[in-house]
This record gives sequence, C-alpha cells and structure tokens, in this order.
Amino acid sequence: MAGAADFDLYRPAEEHDMLRDSVRALAEAKIAPHAAEVDEDARFPQEAHDALVANDLHAVHVPEEFGGAGADALASVIVIEEVARVCASSSLIPAVNKLGSLPVMLSGSPELQARYLAPLARGEAMFSYCLSEPDAGSDAGGMKTRAVRDGDTYVLNGVKRWITNAGVSDYYTVMAVTDPEKRTRGISAFVVEKNDPGVSFGAPEKKLGIKGSPTREVYLDNVRIPADRMIGAEGTGFATAMQTLDHTRITIAAQAIGIAQGALDYAKGYVQERKQFGKPIGEFQGVQFMLADMAMKLEAARQLTYAAAAKSQRVDSDLTFFGAAAKCYASDAAMDITTDAVQLLGGYGYTRDYPVERMMRDAKITQIYEGTNQVQRIVMARNLP
Repeated sequence: MAGAADFDLYRPAEEHDMLRDSVRALAEAKIAPHAAEVDEDARFPQEAHDALVANDLHAVHVPEEFGGAGADALASVIVIEEVARVCASSSLIPAVNKLGSLPVMLSGSPELQARYLAPLARGEAMFSYCLSEPDAGSDAGGMKTRAVRDGDTYVLNGVKRWITNAGVSDYYTVMAVTDPEKRTRGISAFVVEKNDPGVSFGAPEKKLGIKGSPTREVYLDNVRIPADRMIGAEGTGFATAMQTLDHTRITIAAQAIGIAQGALDYAKGYVQERKQFGKPIGEFQGVQFMLADMAMKLEAARQLTYAAAAKSQRVDSDLTFFGAAAKCYASDAAMDITTDAVQLLGGYGYTRDYPVERMMRDAKITQIYEGTNQVQRIVMARNLP
C-alpha cells in the first residue's frame, strides 16, 4: 500500500483507488445480497466474514511481519467505507478487529504481538475491545473491573458492557483496575481469550441498528491469565486505550460515510425513476436541493476523514483533534443524509422493503459509540490545533 506521503493532500493514491474498486466489487457480490436478511434476523454476517477473510480484507491493518497486509490507515478506511456502503453490520468486522488489536500493536511486547496478531491476520480469530462498563461509559476512568496480581498471573473480575462482536471474537482487549488509588493511572490492559475459564457472555442486546453485529456483556468471573498477557506496563492501560481511540475513531467516520454513500446512491437512483406530476421527482428543484446538500455534506465528511487518516498514519501531534472531528462530523452528516434519503423515498422509505430505513437506523450508532458526539466536542475543544 502507498505510504502516508502519497495522500498528504487527502487524495487516495492509485493503489487506494484500485483497492476501493476491488472491495466495492466484493461487497456488492458477496455482502450486499445478505444485508437485509442479516438485519431482519439479527444474525452475524458469516457470509461477509468468510468473503473478507478469503480476500485478506478482514484485518488489513496488521503488519506484514505478522502475516498481515500491512495496509496504511487510509486503506483501512476505504475497506470499512466500502463494506459499510452495503452493510454496516459487516463493516464492523474489519473495524472492530482493528479496535481490539490496536492496543497490542501500540503497546504489546513483541511476543504478545506475534502470539495474537498472526492468528488475526490469518483469519483464524477476531478481536474485540472491552472498555465500557455498566457504570463507566463516557467516564471510562470510573471502571470497576479489577485485575489482582497473584504470582505470575492476574485474576480478573468484573463486567464489560456494549462489547461489539462479543461471543464471536476469540480475543478481547480488556481494561481493568490494578491500582484503585491511582484512578486512570491505575488501569492496565490485558488480552483475555474467549475460552479462558470464567469468561462468559450476556444475551445479545436488542438494538435499533447494526443488528448483525452482536453486542453483549462480557463477564469475568475469577479469570486467571498469565501475567505476560498484560499489554504494556502496569498502569498504562488507560493511556493505551485513549491512544487507540485517537486512531480508531477514524474508522467510525469511515463507517458513517460508507452508510451515507449507500443511502445517497439509492436515493439518487430512486428519484430518477419515481414519477409524479408527469415527470421524475428528481427534476423538481426541491429534490435537487436535498440531493445537493446530501452530496456536499458527504464529500466534506470524506475529505475530513481522509485527512484524519493521513494524520493517523503519521501520528501527527493534532491527531486527537482530527480523529474526534472526523468521527463527529461524519456521523452527524450520516444521520442527516440517511434521514433525507428516507424522506426522498416517501412512504416507501419508511418500509423495510427498501434499504434506506436500515441505513438510517445503522447511522445512529455512529454518533454514540467510541465516544458520543458530545464527548467528541469536549475532546476537540481541549485539543484545538
């Protein structure tokens, strides 16, 4: 893949354009046909997972030294964007694989990286991220999950909530308190495996959207793991978690612009076919204004997201601001665009026979997870460039 310098002006290099074409073709052929059923039945999109793994698109961010594609941040954005264009639930496979494994990439020992990134790259395992708890959402520092040292092991107890792909993923990056007196500086990160004794899962949440991606609680009941599964040094987990979100909020922006693009594409086709008063409704100025605004917001969101991806690749000093801005702006735009798409289809848009109502429901979560957009505005205000 091209290096960050190739998209300093926020325009994809030729290799990125080729990647987009190949992912779009795959998504339309192998993922789109199942999207409505996945949503209706609230089932994991296994067909999408298998197609992404078969084409090495399930975790393109994993470095080549561990058998991954070694793709840059913009390539990850493009993969997620193009999958989300047809199925938001399926786009959470590459997005959450990156979210869950990035702490290991950023702070894990070489041995830990080799142990967990290689199976991820081969498609033998998925990764999830366990930060939130029932009483610790936006206030992640208020978590209660404990990890107590016992010889050369740690024993974990607690509950994690809103965990994407829980029960499907094999590996979990878990944040837990190792020193309650130090608050955020007393939080450490660990890799927990699905089959570790004491790990169990709650019932799937009944959600408004992204129904094909299971969201469940993760229960840790005296889970004993080797001390070498700690990610980084003791007490550095919170810093790793926040550093991770600086990068992965951009993948939520990618998901948002993908959903919005899918809604705009469908609405644009519909207004060219739907006739009222003797002509296509797309010829009416009011409809044209709506489409123009939708396209304008989408392109602004895409350029901001690509700019943030370039900064993620370079780890620029203003990444925190740009990651929050891209996620916040793109998700707000996606909610506006998908809502307008439903409006353009009229009564048909309100039915499940057409995909735009699903896209509107899917878009909503992008304003909430990985930090609500109200929190993003606080982050931006504290990190003004």
